Amino acid sequence: MDSAQNKQAQVVAIIPARYQSNRFEGKPLAKILGKPMIQHVYERARAVPLLSRVAVATDDQRIADCVSSFGGEVVMTRSDHVSGTDRLAEAATIMNIDEHDVVVNIQGDQPLFDSEVVGQVAGPLLEDPALPMSTLIYRIIRPEEINDPNHVKTVFDRQGRALYFSRASIPFQRNPGDGTPTYYKHLGFYAYRKGFLLTFVGLPEGEWERFEKLEQLRALEYGYTIKVVMTEHDSVEVDTPGDLERVVALIQGL
Repeated sequence: MDSAQNKQAQVVAIIPARYQSNRFEGKPLAKILGKPMIQHVYERARAVPLLSRVAVATDDQRIADCVSSFGGEVVMTRSDHVSGTDRLAEAATIMNIDEHDVVVNIQGDQPLFDSEVVGQVAGPLLEDPALPMSTLIYRIIRPEEINDPNHVKTVFDRQGRALYFSRASIPFQRNPGDGTPTYYKHLGFYAYRKGFLLTFVGLPEGEWERFEKLEQLRALEYGYTIKVVMTEHDSVEVDTPGDLERVVALIQGL
């Protein structure tokens, strides 16, 4: 192992944010109690001691101006990215992050994420320099999420390595008499080794990824390990104006 790998890896958070959205256009700028949602996310990330740097990656000048207005770091990226991971990789390159450092992808539509999840998702990569990628899972407690394709389910082996992610309810329960399965949903927090992040976005689209519309399946299909970390912190995603109202109610304790 060379000297670069021997030094303690830095942990950097990048928050991909785009203005266009089919269900909620301009949602990073949507106000939550008078403050743009992207500012809520950024300030929560900045309060995490583990993070040496936090930046918003966007291709939209309105978002960039908003982030700059509250003193945040913003990285302008291309507008032709197919996914947030592609935007993440470009931003990580622009920021000149070391290939052995850990890049945490924090979703810009999760303004109430618990600060503890950053350490949980980055921890495996800090402990094992050979690990390329990790993500979070949460035991489903709301029955309506089991068959909801917007809540991605996962199965994993006894060493905590992801076996598959699906919008379907996996595992399928063939015999009701066997008891009730435990279902786990995937939370959209990822940690990548910077070097692997660039490798990942250079891989051709995977077959299962194409059907499920889940990027993480590309890593599994090409034989890379994704470590899953169980968290007790669920995170509310804002996909619609109705979700925004739920976030406001949670903040106000309603």
